[in-house]
Amino acid sequence: MCVCVCKPAYDSSLTDAQWVQIEPLLPRTAAALGGRPPVISRRLLIDTVLYVLVSGCAWRMVPHDLAAWSTAYRWFADRTADGTWARVHEVLRDRVRAGDGRDPQPSAAVLDSQSVKSSEGGEQIGYDAGERVRGRKRHLLVDVLGLMLVGIVHSASVQDRAGARRVLTGARARFPLLGLVWVDGGYINSVDAGLVGWAARQEGIEVVAVPRNVEVEGFQVLPHRWVVERTFGWLTRCRRLARDYERKIAHAEAMIQVAMIRLMAARLAGEDIEPTGPIETEAARRLADDLAN
Repeated sequence: MCVCVCKPAYDSSLTDAQWVQIEPLLPRTAAALGGRPPVISRRLLIDTVLYVLVSGCAWRMVPHDLAAWSTAYRWFADRTADGTWARVHEVLRDRVRAGDGRDPQPSAAVLDSQSVKSSEGGEQIGYDAGERVRGRKRHLLVDVLGLMLVGIVHSASVQDRAGARRVLTGARARFPLLGLVWVDGGYINSVDAGLVGWAARQEGIEVVAVPRNVEVEGFQVLPHRWVVERTFGWLTRCRRLARDYERKIAHAEAMIQVAMIRLMAARLAGEDIEPTGPIETEAARRLADDLAN
């Protein structure tokens, strides 16, 4: 009879190589335990969080061979409150950039937003009249690799230019080399070009709009800007992020951080958790062309 403690075999679970990247960055104990070692392993807890993230299930519906949902949710909430997810995310992002031969401090970035429906109540629920979505808006600032630099979640009723100011406020202090941010035309128009002047004065950042070709109808792949669209695609492959199920803004932002942590841990481990096919191949080719130009 097998008496070993076997790791649950779910596609969302961390591999040994991925766990090696994350394990040293997680606190070994919680302040509430007074220094006592936890009863449940941190790996089982994070596997439970990842199961909820990837599968999109409710916390109460996690399988019984994972951690108890109440314990995993409390651990996730505690790690959100103490800033663990943000710290782990920043360390892994710097490692991925360094592994790609880049300075950990980016000099250029791409900004965009995504409005998502909210199926629950909670903080900052609003209506985006342009997208006709009731819920929240995710505002991301990503580097040219698509890695998140700043991620903020707010009401969908907040206009893009106002949301952009929230994202860019303090960005230069966190990323001293950042001097250029690409956006779409919705952030800069003939009625309100205040974002450009504000970013230059307050943050020393040049905001540049990537224009659409008015002669082309329908969807267009725009230079630079498609990078952030791909990042949104990475996130929504996690079903928990296909909508906004979190009642708290902090938890909504933490789920985005955990999704990026999972992606970056796989890259550092030399593993691939992204779908492969002709679309992904074409995206990789366009990224190479974009970076070469």
